[in-house]
Amino acid sequence: MTMAFLFGALGALALVSRTGCTDNTNGVDAGQEIEYTDVELGVTQRGPHFDVAYSRNVTALVGKTAQLNCRVHDLGNRTVSWIRHRDIHLLTSGRMTYTSDQRFISVHNPHTEDWILKIRFPQRRDSGIYECQVGTTPPIGHRMHLSVVEPLTTILGGPELFINMGSTINLTCVVQHSPEPPPAIRWTHNDEEINYDSPRGGVSVITEKGEMTTSHLLVQKARAPDSGRYTCAPANANPRSVLVHVLSGEHPAAMQHGGQLRLQYPLSAALLSVIVTLMGC
Repeated sequence: MTMAFLFGALGALALVSRTGCTDNTNGVDAGQEIEYTDVELGVTQRGPHFDVAYSRNVTALVGKTAQLNCRVHDLGNRTVSWIRHRDIHLLTSGRMTYTSDQRFISVHNPHTEDWILKIRFPQRRDSGIYECQVGTTPPIGHRMHLSVVEPLTTILGGPELFINMGSTINLTCVVQHSPEPPPAIRWTHNDEEINYDSPRGGVSVITEKGEMTTSHLLVQKARAPDSGRYTCAPANANPRSVLVHVLSGEHPAAMQHGGQLRLQYPLSAALLSVIVTLMGC
């Protein structure tokens, strides 16, 4: 009887195993497709995505080549295009250019993830939003702003300055709207570069660089030969000139220039005109 009971029990267990077989591993029924994630390595499949740290807004100088950079990770076989938002114009796709404006060029080095839109001889009208677009479904894009600026050079107090003889000529040149400070600023007097170590002495320049760069030209104990045209010429901006008159007792409001009477102050000129008219009456 003992042997019969043992065989019966084994048969029952076999029957239960055949009829009630369920795979409860991780709570998933047998035959169901299991989705695996590599939790230990933290690997995720994101597809193409932009590296915004290397795809930023750009400020460029008028006439000097501008470059917009777009870095795309995990691009695969997708195509990168550049679109100008001003007129929704496709400029480039891959390495091909799709605009009649040949100033626009797509540059890509196969060993990098950077796609560059190069704009030669940019003008202020080229400023605006440009989009780097990847041909996924649906497409994804990253927008950047291009600012094309023309640095402004001014000399404070110009275009003419009147200085008393023996005083100090202090000319201040200001450079604004430049993406970077000018590497150098050259001063000339009557088209000749100023020599700060000349025997005349007392000539110096102080330049402060920053978002707004200033250059101060100092000429101590002004003399008659110090009169003339002074020009401030930044390396990355247009030059600006000022005409300096060193006076020896003359009144600056009225000076003879080539036989013509020149008045410095328009209001004084108007008053003088009224007086002359009244005297004529």
